[in-house]
Amino acid sequence: MSNYVHSRRKFLATGSTALSALQAWPAIAAAEVVKPQAVTVLNPQLRVPLSFVVDDSTCLVNMGHYCMPQFATAWPERNEYKKPWQTWPREIPDSFVREFGQWCAQHGVKGKYSIVPFPACVGWVDRELPGWSQKQLQASLKLVRELMVPNWDIHPEMITHTRVIDIKTGRPIQQINPATMENSYPRTKKSVDEMAAYLAYALRILKNCGLPCQGVTTPGGFGNLVKDELPLAVHEAVRDVYGSELPHYFKYVVNGDESAQPRLEHVRNVDSSDPKVTVNVPACTGDWFGGWDGDRQSEPDRYANAAGTSGRMVELIKRGEPAVMLCHWPGMYTQGTKKGFTAFKRVVETLNSRFSDQTIWMKLSEIGRYWTAKELTHIALAERKISFNAPFGTANFTVRVAGAVATNNAPRLMVENQTVALQGVAETRLLRSGTWCADSKGLIVCFDLPKGVSQIQW
Repeated sequence: MSNYVHSRRKFLATGSTALSALQAWPAIAAAEVVKPQAVTVLNPQLRVPLSFVVDDSTCLVNMGHYCMPQFATAWPERNEYKKPWQTWPREIPDSFVREFGQWCAQHGVKGKYSIVPFPACVGWVDRELPGWSQKQLQASLKLVRELMVPNWDIHPEMITHTRVIDIKTGRPIQQINPATMENSYPRTKKSVDEMAAYLAYALRILKNCGLPCQGVTTPGGFGNLVKDELPLAVHEAVRDVYGSELPHYFKYVVNGDESAQPRLEHVRNVDSSDPKVTVNVPACTGDWFGGWDGDRQSEPDRYANAAGTSGRMVELIKRGEPAVMLCHWPGMYTQGTKKGFTAFKRVVETLNSRFSDQTIWMKLSEIGRYWTAKELTHIALAERKISFNAPFGTANFTVRVAGAVATNNAPRLMVENQTVALQGVAETRLLRSGTWCADSKGLIVCFDLPKGVSQIQW
């Protein structure tokens, strides 16, 4: 945790050598039965998870335009906030949300999409946005619910992303300085309950809008002084407002050789009927598509070059760890030129073309859930039987049983009194939930792991 880069705005990724190349193993014919040696949990469907994190998005409001003068007031010495924001569009229209969402759906892209509840203090998304009609606001929310929700986790990115709000009055703190900006809040120690109350305030606004939510995104350096309290506050707030079983959050970016796997924080009561854990899902790249303000040159090759042979995403895929790209919504729109979006499409097309048999697009919540099941499920191996006791279920749970297994003994999933035969496939690239494959190292089984007790027998 201490090696995390704590400010996404300052993140600069460095190149590193891939540790291993992901390979597909050939299927083998029926072999002599050998007693299994061990069970290893693999990536889902034996594929590397991909995801796309979109920060600073909301309904209609261009956060680059409205945040810039507020940041300049709080940090007057910073040249990065002395840009001609008055010339930038105040709106990122729903037509662009539709274009982006439809293209991503067609290409299988999944990830996280923020909805800032009180964006830059312009207006409340569950009430009104001055400058837009009520009809426009409701249409924007409807578009998010219908187009984005199926493939994207919706997060509040705190309340305003700029000014700290007094949650007793709903008004911004009167003073304007780093201590009263969410990007650097809090500047003094806060309790878990105090942080949870602030997060819950943001979550309730999204709930009023009919938006589902299992996690939160922290803007900039929000929570840096309360890193131990923050995961507990996330858990308390998300459970209180939404009743979500497994809360998660996005705050950190990992660099270089740091592990890109999700972190399970404050794990407790695992053996009870109410297990508790907060999942910290990091991103693994900088924002090289146009920046948080939409005023920067895109550098798509830093994610993946056109040939798919180099770049941070290529490095992570070859390493076999979750590859989570980061961007900011104004950078996708790029002051109306859509240059960031064009660069993003090229990167996705490269990844899907070069690594389609080795990767799977997932939401942050899906990645977090898979890793929670991977780390917390108790697995016991006996001859021709694996027993699972899972505090959390997950889709596409994939395990390998070391030792060659005769392919004519089809594995079966047993849950309570029900038995489901799994279908054999000839190649690992064909693995889906409910299938199995034999390779030179043993048996690979892919299935939806239920919460509680289950077995695989063959």
